[in-house]
Amino acid sequence: MEGSPRESVTNGASMFNEEDTREIYGLRVCEDHVDVTCGCTSHQYGDAVGTLRVFPNGDLEINCECTPGCDEDKLTPAAFEKHSGRETARKWKNNVWVISNGEKVPLAKTVLLKYYNQTTKYGNGRPQISRGHRDEFVTCTQCGKMRRFRLRNKEECRVYHDASRDVNWKCSNSPDKRVSCGDEEERASRRVYLGCSRSQTCGGCTSCVCFGCKTCRFSDCSCQTCKDFTMNAKN
Repeated sequence: MEGSPRESVTNGASMFNEEDTREIYGLRVCEDHVDVTCGCTSHQYGDAVGTLRVFPNGDLEINCECTPGCDEDKLTPAAFEKHSGRETARKWKNNVWVISNGEKVPLAKTVLLKYYNQTTKYGNGRPQISRGHRDEFVTCTQCGKMRRFRLRNKEECRVYHDASRDVNWKCSNSPDKRVSCGDEEERASRRVYLGCSRSQTCGGCTSCVCFGCKTCRFSDCSCQTCKDFTMNAKN
């Protein structure tokens, strides 16, 4: 790979020491996270390359760039590992790599898991760093109206999670029995209020957007999102 191993952003908030990341290729410091070129190697398919985003609350997400037409983004490292066709999956810390000093180095041997490891550690009897959950909407397949779901606790998160997965969800399935297809939909001007702790009209920020936590992911759920989160938590 050619080019500068590091691209700086003016006034970017640095999460890591310059000395620890100087030789990491494609590392870019952004306002609230760090981007870095990463990859995973399959003996059958070769290298799958992507961009890893590291957030200070421990979240990790990867936008895959394995082919020009690939639209997989916001993957967990475990999901990226599986998507790449890695034969020995479920060891993403060792199988997902970055380029340092011109060589492929497993994430486990870099400082990039610093915040992820801290979050896992704090989850043991200490308050876990996590993002909030703003209100979400599901569209009724019968009347076509959008219905609001508030995600203030685990029970509400599960109700929304199941509804969002149901391709035939209808107003009659809502736990709020006062809602029916005959009721008016919320006005568009009202739908912009989503309950972010920073701003009710926030379009999505690190305070109100969660990419997975113990409140909104479920070990007894068979969907890929929950399975990936459970796998990451174990690893």
